[in-house]
Amino acid sequence: MSGFKSPAEIARAASEAGAGKTRLSVGQLLVLGFLAGAFIAIGGLLDIRVTAGLPKDVWGTFASFLGAAVFPVGLVLVVVAGAELLTGNMAVVPIAVHAGRASWRGLVYNWFWVLIGNFLGSLFVAYVFGVVAGLLTADPYRTAVIGLGVAKVKLSFPATVASGIGCNWLVALAVWLALGSEDVVSKILGIWFPIMAFVGIGFQHVVANMFFVPAALFVGAPYGWAQVFEELAGSFVGNLIGAWLFVALAYWYVYLRQPAAERAVSGVELAPAARTAQE
Repeated sequence: MSGFKSPAEIARAASEAGAGKTRLSVGQLLVLGFLAGAFIAIGGLLDIRVTAGLPKDVWGTFASFLGAAVFPVGLVLVVVAGAELLTGNMAVVPIAVHAGRASWRGLVYNWFWVLIGNFLGSLFVAYVFGVVAGLLTADPYRTAVIGLGVAKVKLSFPATVASGIGCNWLVALAVWLALGSEDVVSKILGIWFPIMAFVGIGFQHVVANMFFVPAALFVGAPYGWAQVFEELAGSFVGNLIGAWLFVALAYWYVYLRQPAAERAVSGVELAPAARTAQE
């Protein structure tokens, strides 16, 4: 048995996973969504705690690489421990819909409750750990998170959307690689490289920003909640495009779109379940 799935097998696994996510209860989605938001926020908090005290004139961009190197712990926890992350679900639930395994109603249902759970989990870490535990209230951490939050809200809406596309293209590919791995170590490696890349590049991730932007506000950043939600809206739109168009739709078109007879001729395997619509 090989240690990884073929791309066609990953497409099938993604469709099956996405369909299963639409069948979870509201309570399950909220709890698992809360955990995912908290896990991603912990990765962001770790990034700040590791890099904030490194002088830029000494460390240069290598400080950014160190932050990018530790941030992936969040998605590792989501995938391996189990949680519901909106940005990953922006890939696997749409491919299930396109493959006939899930309904549009199921997609909206999943995203709505997972979004709420992710936001609550992110705010929990930002306030309880950042403010109550004092991990972001003193310098250099306070200055670092405020600078990060201000930079994010100052981006124009089109720039935030464009940056969000790049981000979730990579995040969805991290989930894709994890689905293709048969052991935990391979899953971690598959997750680490794309997530390290998006953080190192500086792309915008809506769930990570549910932590960074409110955390900066909690410790005195000079903006309000209206700007927080405007930034999150731009990240959301960009993330949706990146995962849906460049991962879910692309791989559905290549591996799951053909009728079964054509697929048998071309050698592309189709999950039998992909032919049955799920309401």
